[in-house]
Amino acid sequence: MTRTIGGFLMVACLLPGLSCINPFAPRLDNSLAGATYDLTTSDGIFKAFQTAYSTRDTTIYGQLLDAGFTFLYHDYEQDLDVTWGRDEELRTTNGLFQNVQRLDLIWNNVLSTSEDSSRLVIQRGFNLNVTFNPSDIERVFGYASLTLRRDQPHGPWKIVLWIDQSNN
Repeated sequence: MTRTIGGFLMVACLLPGLSCINPFAPRLDNSLAGATYDLTTSDGIFKAFQTAYSTRDTTIYGQLLDAGFTFLYHDYEQDLDVTWGRDEELRTTNGLFQNVQRLDLIWNNVLSTSEDSSRLVIQRGFNLNVTFNPSDIERVFGYASLTLRRDQPHGPWKIVLWIDQSNN
């Protein structure tokens, strides 16, 4: 009798977990989302940035932005510079992440760098494929000029300024 109750309890505990498995749906790959990056290096910042876009994870992305973050781009249709802060950047990026099927970001060569112990400016090329659906893919390319800041000499970098110099 005890054996039967024990077996029943084991099956009862396993059933809820098994009932949620869909054999026809692939598992979500969270291997990149759980990765950690050395944010004390610019390479770590760019890898985390790329992961945030490929996994469409605003939590990762938000950790890269300084509280005083500013995004700047030139609106060629209106011929004016447009800027916004961290909160609007996170809202805008979240909207992008929610409305696309896939984002493929490739960081290209570093064009220039300027660095001291608390400030780093990097201008780097990028290619970004934005897949809304299989028949609607936008290709964005250009340069990003990122200014990074850190509070301590060996502390993590945070993005303070992103100047977008892309084709869109």
